[in-house]
Amino acid sequence: MRRPHLRLLAPAAALLLATACGTEHADDGPGSAAPPPRTTVTDPPVDGVRITSVTLPTAAPSPSATPGRVHADPLPGTGDSGISAAYRVGNDGADAMTYTVVFAFTTDTGAVMASRKVTVAGVAPGRSTTGTVEAGALAPGASPVTRVKVTEVTKVPADEAPSQAGPCPASGVRLWADDGDAAMGLRVVGLHLENCGKRDYPLDGYPRLALLDDDREPVDGVRVLHGGTAIATGTGLDGPPAPLVLKPGESALSGLIWRNTTLSGTAVNVPYVRVLAKPGAAPVMLTPRLDLGTTGRLGVGAWKRAGR
Repeated sequence: MRRPHLRLLAPAAALLLATACGTEHADDGPGSAAPPPRTTVTDPPVDGVRITSVTLPTAAPSPSATPGRVHADPLPGTGDSGISAAYRVGNDGADAMTYTVVFAFTTDTGAVMASRKVTVAGVAPGRSTTGTVEAGALAPGASPVTRVKVTEVTKVPADEAPSQAGPCPASGVRLWADDGDAAMGLRVVGLHLENCGKRDYPLDGYPRLALLDDDREPVDGVRVLHGGTAIATGTGLDGPPAPLVLKPGESALSGLIWRNTTLSGTAVNVPYVRVLAKPGAAPVMLTPRLDLGTTGRLGVGAWKRAGR
């Protein structure tokens, strides 16, 4: 599926994925290979998400220090770090929620060697669920990871969670936001809609938006403007709306555009946006984290057929 044509510089990737080095040992007999040690973590939970233990591989001894063992030389671009963290997600609210959690794998000094995003769907009220997140391959020469922490948690009602894969929602359409682009204070996030149902899906106009704060309450004082040119030109979000019908399997694109300029006054941040593809559509709650500064304006593009 193609994303909107956004003529902006993509933000520098926060982290690069590469491979880690593995070590091979000759088999000394049954039971000779001990599992990596797991360390219990007592850090307090972050918005219901808590890391319970971390598994870190021990440093392998050199061949000269351990006769009879065979060690593979590090190979850049291959292997896995063997680093992982077990976590628990607890929902103390009244509604089923879907959580998106960002985990950072860091050194003693806090430098981030890897970052992983995990979605935990449909945690029932008063219940909890557990899982494991792996650091995967680290960049060659990466410093040793000694800690894993939760750096970001967003949660939305389970029945309004965005869907990019998996079973088709009851609405017959998927709606989600991409990671966006940014350049010199200008922000653009693409909105993607796919007809995964069995019936045609007509569109005509702009997505309907409701801006919400951390408590998912309405945010006042922000004007939602139709068309990308209300904020900037050349982003691919300009042009008037036109009716279109999505056949099953077809997709449409829109997007959000804003500036994060901060002058006098209090900067406004909007973590949640509830989106209706059209009047009467099933709502989908997105988490684009709009840093609107003091501009008080957000542009939204008209729906266009994907690929045009």
